[in-house]
Amino acid sequence: MKISEFQQVIDQTFGDKDRRRGIVNTFLWFTEEVGELARAVNGRTSRENLRHEFADVLAWLTTLASIANVDLEEVARERYGSGCPRCKKIPCKCDEQRTPVAHC
Repeated sequence: MKISEFQQVIDQTFGDKDRRRGIVNTFLWFTEEVGELARAVNGRTSRENLRHEFADVLAWLTTLASIANVDLEEVARERYGSGCPRCKKIPCKCDEQRTPVAHC
């Protein structure tokens, strides 16, 4: 499934409800899912649950993009389609001296 197809499925399934909730409250749900993924990544759950949490984070990120009228496939291609946004290389050749929360 392409990113645009996934975004369309998520929007058709949850879009009306998510738009009524609003972007701020939807973002709060997203951050809760990121927290659940963090616990799963730390090895506190099964492999099956890890996969589940990745899917949930992707779905919530996708719905946020839809509420904000952002085409995820388009922005992913624009930002990362040529490799690293900073050095334009695949693989990235940037200095690894960045902080854990920053990305090139």
